[in-house]
Amino acid sequence: MFETVNNFQDSLNGLTKRNEAFFEAAFERQKQLTKPPGSLGKLEEYACFMAAWQSNERPEIKLAQALVFAGNHGVCNQGVSPFPQEVTMAMVENFRNGGAAINQLAKHSNAELNTILLSAGKPTADITIGPAMTEKECLKAINTGAEAVNSEADILVLGEMGIGNSTISSALCLGTFGGKGSDWVGAGTGSTSEGIAKKAKIIEFAISSNQNCLNSPFEILMSLGGREQAAICGALLAARLYSIPVIIDGFIASSAIAPLVSVNNIYDHVIFAHQSAEAGHERLMNKLGKVPMLNLGMRLGEGSGAALALSIIRASLACHNGMATFAEAGISG
Repeated sequence: MFETVNNFQDSLNGLTKRNEAFFEAAFERQKQLTKPPGSLGKLEEYACFMAAWQSNERPEIKLAQALVFAGNHGVCNQGVSPFPQEVTMAMVENFRNGGAAINQLAKHSNAELNTILLSAGKPTADITIGPAMTEKECLKAINTGAEAVNSEADILVLGEMGIGNSTISSALCLGTFGGKGSDWVGAGTGSTSEGIAKKAKIIEFAISSNQNCLNSPFEILMSLGGREQAAICGALLAARLYSIPVIIDGFIASSAIAPLVSVNNIYDHVIFAHQSAEAGHERLMNKLGKVPMLNLGMRLGEGSGAALALSIIRASLACHNGMATFAEAGISG
């Protein structure tokens, strides 16, 4: 899909837009349903959002696709996680065997789940030394994500897995928005306060090591990101090409698309699923001007919050499509 960096950059221009006529049609339907206008709150907004992207006044979710991208990170050589990188592969097997939280939540929300291990779990380079990926490696990961998207899907859920990737996510945010390392780091999979302070210093050093190659969304992703973050960007862009709305998970998944912030309307087809308990996520949402759907104190990753949010979207469409209008119910206003 993206043979060159220029292809990737060009895809960020002229993005598909939602169909405002169907948003308005869905909004008009909401006003006719047997309830006070606005009384279902955000559920009404989500129904109209879905209508606009499906170009259908009464949108449906026949196929919900959930993609979890997994990868490993060279920065783990700096001791940023209490867990070894072998846990990434073990968790991928757990996903594939149906034993993880995302399996249960995807089943509950009726999403078709697929887990993709990038480059057979080969770690990226250490970002404290130089770029995480070569141009070729980054493009490969972006394309893996893009090609995984089913063009027939009605909605896409995106999540990730990778030991050390909370450090990578913090580095992406620091490289995109600036500030101090301590603004963006958190406990991840269980770091102590000493570990958190260490991560802050590490990502500041990574920015210094890569300061000459942080001049575009692609360069930030290539230099500071991981393969799973690059794949999420690819999937996000492919979904936009197909006019598929996206539900994105918490801090790590959201930070993957943070480097795209300079692109006008890049997040228009995105629902941010939940407010992660990771320290940097609230700051990131403020920077993006977004309010996540849920706030349940979750910080698991895996796409778990996004799968849970899918259930809310399904509920919004059930009301939108199934409720009677005042005319149908024989109720006069």
